[in-house]
Amino acid sequence: MKKKALMAVLLITAMQTVHAQQYFTTTGFAGFYSKTSLEDIKAENNQVFAVIDVTNKKLAFSMLLNGFVFTKELMQEHFNENYVESDKYPKATFTGTYSDNIDLTKGGDITVHVSGTLSLHGVSKPFTTTATLNMANGILTGKATFQLTPGDFNISIPSLVRNKIADKMDVNITANCKPKN
Repeated sequence: MKKKALMAVLLITAMQTVHAQQYFTTTGFAGFYSKTSLEDIKAENNQVFAVIDVTNKKLAFSMLLNGFVFTKELMQEHFNENYVESDKYPKATFTGTYSDNIDLTKGGDITVHVSGTLSLHGVSKPFTTTATLNMANGILTGKATFQLTPGDFNISIPSLVRNKIADKMDVNITANCKPKN
């Protein structure tokens, strides 16, 4: 009987340890920026869902595109109606893995190589970038900065405004993830 109780305690402890290796947030950040000589565009979304599984080296991000807030309301309307067509394609997602072995107990920024599939505007493409992970006070923060080309995801920019929108968008992602309970 004692053996069974001890095994049950060990199993529960092991499951909690594995479970504690998953971190998540529903308030991650995604921002994209375009700068041209004619106009600057800034849009930010603080409703990004993210999961980082350090046991299996997997990550996933998802966001509603209509969650992006622009400095100019008309830009936000055009973004949702004409460019990303958020009624038809409501989400952008990324699922992937990181290839590096990490030791989160050491602290500081750890650079990892991320690869997976990025889906936007009905188009899914292989995607690779680098990111940093940092563990502090029980919060696992993941950050990435990269560029995206709207045309790669069949997002058309009308010729009338083509000079006001950069060919490549600078994208910043930050996710402050807590252990999954």
